[in-house]
Amino acid sequence: MIKKLEQILNDFNKELKTLNSKKDFEALKKQYGSKDSALYEISAGLKTLNPEDKKTFGIKINEVRTKIYSTLNELEEQFKYEELKKQLEKEKTDISISGINFKRGSKHPLNMIIEEITDIFTELGYEMVDGTEYESDEYCFQKLNMPIGHPARDMQDTFYVDNNNVLRTHCTNMTARKLSELAKLKTKDIDIASISYGNVYRRDDDDATHSHQFMQIDGFAVGKKINFATLKWTLEYMCKRLFSKETKIRMRPSFFPFTEPSCEVDISCVNCSTKGCNICKNTGWIEILGSGMLDPEVIKQNGLDPETVGGLAFGIGVERVAMLKYGIKNIRDFYENDIRFLEQFKFFGD
Repeated sequence: MIKKLEQILNDFNKELKTLNSKKDFEALKKQYGSKDSALYEISAGLKTLNPEDKKTFGIKINEVRTKIYSTLNELEEQFKYEELKKQLEKEKTDISISGINFKRGSKHPLNMIIEEITDIFTELGYEMVDGTEYESDEYCFQKLNMPIGHPARDMQDTFYVDNNNVLRTHCTNMTARKLSELAKLKTKDIDIASISYGNVYRRDDDDATHSHQFMQIDGFAVGKKINFATLKWTLEYMCKRLFSKETKIRMRPSFFPFTEPSCEVDISCVNCSTKGCNICKNTGWIEILGSGMLDPEVIKQNGLDPETVGGLAFGIGVERVAMLKYGIKNIRDFYENDIRFLEQFKFFGD
């Protein structure tokens, strides 16, 4: 039996030398590693031997089996490696080839300005609200001291949907709504600060700096200790944050139906710093927004007592700020969706 085991091992080693393919390997594996192999037959015959011979021949069988099986396992791993190597070679990617050029998008400049102003006033404790664009005549005009027939309505160039509803001409409609809501609460703690923003509509597109649709941000604050000094500090702080710490403001008397006193606010020219240039028409100043103290009549019409509370209000055009900050000359550029224009702002919001 020992000679037969040695013959099996010798035959196995001879056939290894003629092995050329995986097909040859599979045949060899079946011949020496399956239940039909000669080695398996000898192993099965151990049970007929006496204990002493069974021990002797069992050791030899295990020795031969270990050599054959370990060689077969090594060959199988080698063939698997060769197959994987061929597959990787076939599927490999040439990393020197240029990849797909994905275009990087950017925030719209108007959204960037809204987010910047939102951050400023959120830090000051203002509530941010996105108001309704389809508004009633009552909240767009009447509760803001512009009753039917009032000449100030002509300043608005309004789009009327019907006799009672309009496309809002300003975001100040939300001032009336928030004040009316506060009055209904009948609370003694009357302190509120709010910023409303969104689209407004006016029949006004005569030149490159005007459009029938534009974006506006309106803010107001109401409380027992609100005064003109609060208004001045708030607007100066906002302008310094929006442009630079060196920015100065100038407040000029003006008229708005819902504020008294009212004032236009100018900033020192972003280009020449009050020295005079083409951008500021050699005045050194650029108009930026309208503001004032809430008219007592507005506070009263919205259900609050003007004897106990005061309020400030201001309105600023988003496009106006963006044009000054980014040096844009035509307001229509914001809405034409020209990729060449929008790509200029890729890195402003980073």
